[in-house]
Amino acid sequence: MNDERLIMSMRTHEKGMQDSQPGFVLHSYQYRESSLLLDAFTKNFGRIALVARGARRPRSALRGVLLAFQPLLLSWSGKSELRTLRRAEWEGRSIRPSGVSLICAFYLNELLLRLLPRDDPHERLFAYYQEALQALATQKNPSPILRRFEMRLLRELGYALSLQHDAETGTAVQPNRYYRYVVERGPVAADGAQDELHFLGKTFLDMALEDYRDPLTLQQSRNLMRLIITHYLGNQTLHTRQLLMDMQHF
Repeated sequence: MNDERLIMSMRTHEKGMQDSQPGFVLHSYQYRESSLLLDAFTKNFGRIALVARGARRPRSALRGVLLAFQPLLLSWSGKSELRTLRRAEWEGRSIRPSGVSLICAFYLNELLLRLLPRDDPHERLFAYYQEALQALATQKNPSPILRRFEMRLLRELGYALSLQHDAETGTAVQPNRYYRYVVERGPVAADGAQDELHFLGKTFLDMALEDYRDPLTLQQSRNLMRLIITHYLGNQTLHTRQLLMDMQHF
């Protein structure tokens, strides 16, 4: 009996089968006549690609289940970059952002699609993503939620922001002094005219504490994160960010 279990375990491993893994659908694409290609974010395996065969057929068990922002339990097989989805079930909790918050939730998904490499597990980032979705569904002001998630995402990817010390002198950032931000270095004291790329030291210190109660901090942190994320995106475009900017919510 023990030998039989060992053989079954080896066969399962060889096929790359995974059962009931927590995950979210980030994006889906039509594939052939009746299937879907999925970009999914999973707790234990990171961002993965799945093919959901027949998912668009009227009687498919997957139809109506593979929705964005809904916590799912995903089962798949395969060891190549594109796995085959075998089963998907709702985990029981429903997350329902709406209005502007819904667009903000799509912005989170687009950030993950553009910046998170495939097959790179980030359990803490998965928890941060869940937390952000829950907050978007329940809180009125989405801006602090986006700023916290952006900073946490960059930190998990190895791009943590230096906010509390001048990058040139090493001295502590002064709350009432203005600074520029040099990407991958940090704040640098600035003199002269002030524009949207000059930031009050208090903004950096508030962001380090994830404190966005000050309206000026909220405004300047938006400009700062736009600068930094644009740098790491390179030539990639965030369509949801432009939409939110057009709606004056970003």
